[in-house]
Amino acid sequence: MKVIFISILFSLVALASDATIEVIKQSQRMPSLAVEDSTDSYDKSLNKKFFKAIVSDLKVLSIFNVSNTYVKNDFDDDVDVINMKKDIVIKYSLEDNDGSTNVNLKIIRGKKAIFQKRYKINRTSLYIFVAHSMAYDINKVFGSNDVAWMKRKVVISRLVGRGESEIVLTDYTLTYQHVVVRGGLNVFPKFLNNKQNEIVYTNLSGLRPTLFKLDTLSGKSQKLLTSDGLLICSDISDDGKEALLSMAPNGQSDIYKYNFDTKKLKRITKYKGIDVNAQFMDGNTIAFVSNRLGYPNVFQKNLDNNEVDQMVYYGKSNSACSAHNEYLVYKARESKNAFSANTFNLHLISTKSDFVRRLTASGVNDFPRFSKDGRAVLFIKNYKNQSAIGVIRLEYNKNYLFPLNIGKIQSMDW
Repeated sequence: MKVIFISILFSLVALASDATIEVIKQSQRMPSLAVEDSTDSYDKSLNKKFFKAIVSDLKVLSIFNVSNTYVKNDFDDDVDVINMKKDIVIKYSLEDNDGSTNVNLKIIRGKKAIFQKRYKINRTSLYIFVAHSMAYDINKVFGSNDVAWMKRKVVISRLVGRGESEIVLTDYTLTYQHVVVRGGLNVFPKFLNNKQNEIVYTNLSGLRPTLFKLDTLSGKSQKLLTSDGLLICSDISDDGKEALLSMAPNGQSDIYKYNFDTKKLKRITKYKGIDVNAQFMDGNTIAFVSNRLGYPNVFQKNLDNNEVDQMVYYGKSNSACSAHNEYLVYKARESKNAFSANTFNLHLISTKSDFVRRLTASGVNDFPRFSKDGRAVLFIKNYKNQSAIGVIRLEYNKNYLFPLNIGKIQSMDW
């Protein structure tokens, strides 16, 4: 039982030109941008919330110098005098549409409207996703790299009490929150498909860890697996047909591959120590965390043979990772202080380069997850007793944080 406990503890800790991607120089001038609220008569509180949301998203795009000044101005008038020297002005208006809400967008550059579009919000609680869609379209108008990740849902496990956590659907800013699983200890949720309408998660409330699948639209759940010791899904294949699991049916944890169609398990690693947190990479390989060196570090294994190679040579306690093609983001301890909190930063490497790029600077940064296109990294930051979601724009070398007001984030996926 002691060995099993140690395995669970390690897993929870593990989961609790070429830079390697081009970085735009910070000295490069960004065009100035202002946002004007053109709403005539609507819920004033939603107006202000929407203004803050779109301004926040435009900042995360990292291609504009965005003003925080709230300005009211008619949708069809010239830009307000305070914004006449801005390179770009964004106008929006909210209007009622038989119970739903229409949002009108106009992009003005040099006194000329260069883009207009109308959006619809069926429920006001979903306004943040319309703001994300608007930012996506604005980014596309100005020809920057795709930010489709901005429109995706995020699923988190939120610790709300002793031995209790909820699975929550949210967005990357944690503005929208919808609880889909509550009661007991529910951890490590993962989206099963690109539609993001199914998740898998582990429930630790019973005698044995159990892996469940949940349809987030119907609320229907299905028990997939149960195991002694440890059972955690760490990654899903791009086609949604296979999962990488950390399991410890015989005492120490190993990596297994599970097929959702055939319901078959295949053991991938056979090590007497601890192997957890496996991630799919390109070339039929996986990355995973192991204590093969006497401390947690990241290794890779080709699924066609038994060869295991060390991937990370910088840092100690490299206990969490995320992979995208040849790229890897991992967590490393940067300090060793027995009397106060230690610093854990995220680093980026490539299998085609020896370069190591540090992505964070302070606090405890954990659970990195690449976006689908590999251009952004979502992560959990714990600093001064506050839990937050962080977004790293790899191309622009910029980080943005969005704090969780209630509870603590245990894990997440997007």
